[in-house]
Parts: sequence; structure tokens; C-alpha cells
Amino acid sequence: MATFIFREIYDKNRYKYMNKKAKETIIISLGGSLVAPSGIDMSFLRTFKHCLERHFTKRFFILVGGGKIARDYQKALTELGAKPVDKDWAGINVTRLNAEVVKHLFAEKSYEKIITDPTKKIKTNKDIVVGAGWKPGWSTDYDAVLIAKNHGIKIIVNLSNIDYVYDKDPDKFSDAKRFEKVDWKTFRHIVGDEWVPGLSMPFDPIASKIAQKLKMKVVIMNGQKLDHLEYFLDNKPFIGTTIE
Repeated sequence: MATFIFREIYDKNRYKYMNKKAKETIIISLGGSLVAPSGIDMSFLRTFKHCLERHFTKRFFILVGGGKIARDYQKALTELGAKPVDKDWAGINVTRLNAEVVKHLFAEKSYEKIITDPTKKIKTNKDIVVGAGWKPGWSTDYDAVLIAKNHGIKIIVNLSNIDYVYDKDPDKFSDAKRFEKVDWKTFRHIVGDEWVPGLSMPFDPIASKIAQKLKMKVVIMNGQKLDHLEYFLDNKPFIGTTIE
């Protein structure tokens, strides 16, 4: 009888583990300016949490950026004559502070550590894994692509401050063409091939090159319109640009 009960408990736990393991995983590259446009935006964070909690049939890796605050520090350091590597570390440290906030936002649902090395594979059944900047010279978009590569993840959602990708700046050119869907070749022609830390782009050009090679799907959408993130997660029409 005891053996039967033990076997039944073992089977139930094994079933739960396998279900957890089989979940689809999506990476979200979360712009730092959404987390902290000037101070920490708790209203946004609570809405973001509610959005993902409704979709815990999936797992999420969340890579948090530095945003405007990181760029403000980098600008100040530039005026003080700091070396590029020091400016990079300032931005990375901001991403890690932002990531601490996001990790605690999801409390016990989060993996206990902030991921700062995207080349290491994470083994966990937690619904949320939060990461931040890695090392000088690389963006959190690049980190997101490396995590996707190492974990076999094919979808990255980039939450920023734009609704769509355009072929040129729509604030400067009235004839700018927006894309709801665009192939990697066209997108990379728009963003170029070089990355400069602190540069504001829809998606890091170096990360784009790797994502294209790995045949990943990257979705660019406005993080202030989280209802459209929910639409995407529910496989419904949404406002944003899909690159693949």
C-alpha cells in the first residue's frame, strides 16, 4: 500500500514537472525606460505583471534594459571624460538595478538570481527568469538573442516606445513607410550593421544578424500598450512589427 501511494505521488510530481518543462518559452526584451522613465513606474509594472500572469501556460525570460536613465549617466560620464568601457559599465549597472525590481515584482514566481551571463544555460521550473546587461560592448537585445540561442527559444518580443518599425524616422519624413511584417534582410538594411552603446534602435543590428541566422522571430511593439502584448500572446491581431 505504501509503495502504491509513493508511486502515485511520484507519478503526479513527474507529470507536473514534465508539463512545466514542456511549456513554450518566450523572451521579452523590456526597455528600461518603461520600468523607470524618470523614477520607477509602479503602475506600468503592476499592469505588466498582470499581463504575464494571465499567460503562465508559457514561461518568460525577461531581459531588462537601462533606458533613459542609463543614457543620462552615460552622457554625464562623457562630459566628465570617462572611458567608453566605464560608460558601458554604468549602463550595465542600471540594467541590473532595473532587473532587481522586475525580479521582485513576480516574487516567488521568479528564478532567484538575475541572469548576467547569457551564455550559461538556466535550469529552472520557475515561470519567470529575469536578466540584465552582460558586459561592455553588448546590448540587452544581444543578450536576449544569446539566451534564445542557448535555450532553443525562437520568439523574442521587444517592448519599447514605438508602435511599428519604419523604413525611416516618421517624425522627420512624412512618407515614412511602416511595417507590420518585414523580413530580416529588409530590416537589417534599415538599422545597418554597427552597434554603439546607448544607441536607440528598434533592435540591435548585431543581435539582428544573429537572429536572422538562427531564423528567430522578433516582435517589436509599444510597451505602453500592454493590451497588444496580450493580443499577441493570445494569437490575436496586434499593433506591432514582426520580423522573421
